Amino acid sequence: MATDTASSMGVFERFLSVWVALCIAVGVGLGILLPEIFQLIASIEYASVNLVVAVFIWIMIYPMMVNVDFASLKDVGKKPRGLCITLVVNWLIKPFTMAALGILFFEHIFVGLVEPETAKEYIAGMILLGVAPCTAMVFVWSQLVRGDANYTLVQVSINDIIMVFAFAPIAALLLGVTDIVVPWETLLLSVVLYVVIPLAAGYATRKILDNSGNHEHIADFTGKIKPFSVMGLLATVVLLFGFQAQTIIDKPLVIALIAIPLMIQSYGIFVVAYGWAYLWRVPFDTAAPAALIGTSNFFELAVAVAISLFGLNSGAALATVVGVLVEVPVMLSLVAVANRTRTHFAW
Repeated sequence: MATDTASSMGVFERFLSVWVALCIAVGVGLGILLPEIFQLIASIEYASVNLVVAVFIWIMIYPMMVNVDFASLKDVGKKPRGLCITLVVNWLIKPFTMAALGILFFEHIFVGLVEPETAKEYIAGMILLGVAPCTAMVFVWSQLVRGDANYTLVQVSINDIIMVFAFAPIAALLLGVTDIVVPWETLLLSVVLYVVIPLAAGYATRKILDNSGNHEHIADFTGKIKPFSVMGLLATVVLLFGFQAQTIIDKPLVIALIAIPLMIQSYGIFVVAYGWAYLWRVPFDTAAPAALIGTSNFFELAVAVAISLFGLNSGAALATVVGVLVEVPVMLSLVAVANRTRTHFAW
């Protein structure tokens, strides 16, 4: 397992939580020492979109979208049970359980620990995480459980297409149910900026590289631009925690409060999807990726939309970044669970 992890995950993926934690510390430190710099960055915006953060997030998302192969959609009917589990969990279960957990913890269990208005923003950030299924890291999780690579590619491609049309309506519905005012124009603009445009750019890039006749060009290209994606993510984390520095210093337990329901959501969704696959007698190489993509989040999109809707200093933006912090250790623990239970799927 250690060998598989080393070969399938680079240094960044394996230690993502460490890098994020270091960037949190750097961001908080800079936010306390140099608040005027973050105020200047916050002022560089147009139509509720912070241009500095937007550039970083585009750099993050674009390499992932190059990996999406819409030609794989021709195989959509080959493993319908696994795909059914993926789509139902991602779009009919996960967003609603995330909203329910957010309300349960921040309006009831944690009441008195967090101001009501801030609590709503934390709930909003959790909802945005719940509505954004994983696009990139799911390829890594699938490799670590020796999942069916073709099936993983099909489910990611279909999820991305659905995301274009379903993300905004579901997010608006759940935010509205929790009494959060939703600026529809900003929400739709965010989908165009952070889903449609990167997806179209990734598709165009893939077509150009495919036309060369050498399919290895895609892997070479994404390998070369991947470091920029890493830098974009870490820079965004530094910025967000720089803007939130004073809040974190005043209320250091806030990250733990956000992390608790996020972790419960992740483990709960995995149990639902993996258990369903077991009862439906889905082969392991399909069942494991189906459960893992339902558990993992497209946190880059959630971060971008939270910033656009609620601002860089918002609790919603902070909640989405905490999602980044807990993502890798939780997912690696679930990968270990899947690998240890592989024999139970030997139909």
